Amino acid sequence: MNPEQFTQKEDTIVALSTPSGAGAIGVIRVSGKDTFAICDQVFYGKTLSEQASHTVHFGTIRNDQGQIIDEVVAALFKAPRSFTKEDVIEISCHGSQYIIQQVIQLLIGKGARLAKAGEFTQRAYLNGRMDLAQAEAIADLIASDSKAAHQVAMKQMRGGFSKKIEQLREEFTKLAALLELELDFSEEDVEFANRDEMQRQLNHLKAAVTDMAQSFALGNAIKNGVPVAIVGKPNAGKSTLLNALLQEEKAIVSAIPGTTRDSIEDEVVLEGIRFRFIDTAGLRETADEVESIGIARAFAKMKESQILLYMFDAVAEKREDWQTQVSQLQADHPDTKVIVVANKIDEYARFDLALPDGVIGCGISAKEHQGIDRLQQLLIEAVQAHQLSNQDQVIVTNLRHYEALQDTLKALAQVQQTLDLGLSTEMVASDIRTAIYHLGEITGQISNNDLLEFIFSKFCIGK
Repeated sequence: MNPEQFTQKEDTIVALSTPSGAGAIGVIRVSGKDTFAICDQVFYGKTLSEQASHTVHFGTIRNDQGQIIDEVVAALFKAPRSFTKEDVIEISCHGSQYIIQQVIQLLIGKGARLAKAGEFTQRAYLNGRMDLAQAEAIADLIASDSKAAHQVAMKQMRGGFSKKIEQLREEFTKLAALLELELDFSEEDVEFANRDEMQRQLNHLKAAVTDMAQSFALGNAIKNGVPVAIVGKPNAGKSTLLNALLQEEKAIVSAIPGTTRDSIEDEVVLEGIRFRFIDTAGLRETADEVESIGIARAFAKMKESQILLYMFDAVAEKREDWQTQVSQLQADHPDTKVIVVANKIDEYARFDLALPDGVIGCGISAKEHQGIDRLQQLLIEAVQAHQLSNQDQVIVTNLRHYEALQDTLKALAQVQQTLDLGLSTEMVASDIRTAIYHLGEITGQISNNDLLEFIFSKFCIGK
């Protein structure tokens, strides 16, 4: 930490911690070594510095002329028993923007300064309250808008992910220590790390890191929503399906082919997971310039989607036609899950979808809302939602963490190559230290000021 940052860390900071805008109350947070001295100059009722930690006190906030700005409640948290491990006071006042502004300006006039984005959480990290991964989970928790997103963020904030990373670092460190010991006794030609046992440990570590890296597909979907493109020929019933999933008339439904000329998007939460459905223009050859643009956008949305719902008219379309289209979609999007949806099954006394091997799907009637429950279940299964019920499963939601895990895997591949080539113990140890370094980047055991500034700048001001 450079001298300027150290000086800023010594400052007492203040900010509104509740969302801006009209509300019943606003909570103003003050943190730093001069918190009590500053607040005692504007709070009337009791001398706050003389009260016990974790107590709440009613009083008034007054300006330098003795005029009452508001009646407030002050909650006291004395160091180190606070979020930042510094002295903290949270002042609950009425939610008037004028009142909030007046109180903050008074506190700044007495020696506090306005906090930067994420500065309270940054101080919690710098003061050892939490590691970097836990600090980032706080931002995810605030932004969570589904049960699954909340569940994953809460687990990470409470240290589940960090504990797993620390366990892996310890195992890597033990290996590195044995290799370093061999280097110290190189003249005696002693082998402290049995190579067969070391290979088994490396395979175990690689599998563990790979599992966490692969969980990012699910984690990213939970955090940002699962993009699902509804595709098919014109008049297959795509817009009717979108309306059925959303339970509202979002898209225009018409018997005229080519009605949908642009992508229509909306979101639904199914069993705690947010799905972002995209109704696209029907896929066909057309001379209509506007419809052609819509079809081009449909193909673009398919590339961005994690799941493709291929919908066909079970009455009008031949089996070989839709099967050919499904095969083409699978070939064009090998990393995307394709779910086949046969529409208008209500017009059959008995309907057999007869899916090819390895293809999943179901029959529905979008108009009559038949089979929608089964389709929703297929969507949930497609994102491997069962992993959420595993208490020991670590799910990675942060792109920075995913990239660090990928760098760790690259270092492990280099370790393996060094061992296979029979190169020196020093080179093997060096590659293992590289893996340890990248794991340390996740929790902040290895960090730099630019990284910290980037991470915490994405937080809201009062957090």
